Amino acid sequence: MEENFEVQLAKVENKQEKSFDKTTLILPGAILVAALMISGSVVFYSLNTGKLGANIQPTGQQAGAPVVGEKRDVSVGDSPFLGNKNAKITIIEFADFRCPFCERFYKDAEKQIISNYVNTGKAKFVFKHYAFLGQESVWTSEAAECANEQGKFWEYHDWLYNNQALESNLSFYSKANLIKYAGKVGLDSNKFSSCLNSDKYSGRVSADLAAGQASGVTGTPTIFINGQSMVGAQPFSAFKAVIDSVK
Repeated sequence: MEENFEVQLAKVENKQEKSFDKTTLILPGAILVAALMISGSVVFYSLNTGKLGANIQPTGQQAGAPVVGEKRDVSVGDSPFLGNKNAKITIIEFADFRCPFCERFYKDAEKQIISNYVNTGKAKFVFKHYAFLGQESVWTSEAAECANEQGKFWEYHDWLYNNQALESNLSFYSKANLIKYAGKVGLDSNKFSSCLNSDKYSGRVSADLAAGQASGVTGTPTIFINGQSMVGAQPFSAFKAVIDSVK
């Protein structure tokens, strides 16, 4: 009987150990699943904003928007452009310097478009302002036009995108700071300051916005390739397919 009691006791202890093991596995497992879900969400968000952990709600158009829209007759006018003015292909971008998806387009597809089509003489690339994210966007567009007055539109354009602040950081785009940035690209700061503070180019910026709206632009960036609209920070391959289809 004593031996049987010891055997029974061992069985009871064994059952308790098994029961304990299962219980202790539940909590760590739940924590692991939760951690994976959270990390996955962070990675997904960072891929769609380009700014890991950014606490903003972008208002431009990300990849995934309709790739090709309606064909429109969009006038170039005297907007800043790169490339051969008589090129067969005209690419017009409507953009806001504060839009994170415009920044993405600039750093990815735009650079490749310029390298493969503009620098080779096949296309010209035109920039038009679609300053719709508030007064700071308007000031920034006016500042770019003041830079254009000194022959450095594209230098200022590139600096703004390469140093873009979070959409919530309005002070970065104050007139005082925009004047300070002018010195970083070799502009005459005194002339630039006088130009920006006079609101000299407010009419041009407003006219570009109106032209974009008349052409069906509802978000940025919107790019027209010989009038064919493409919306969003699409990959270069998407733009290449449309450009190469131009006869």
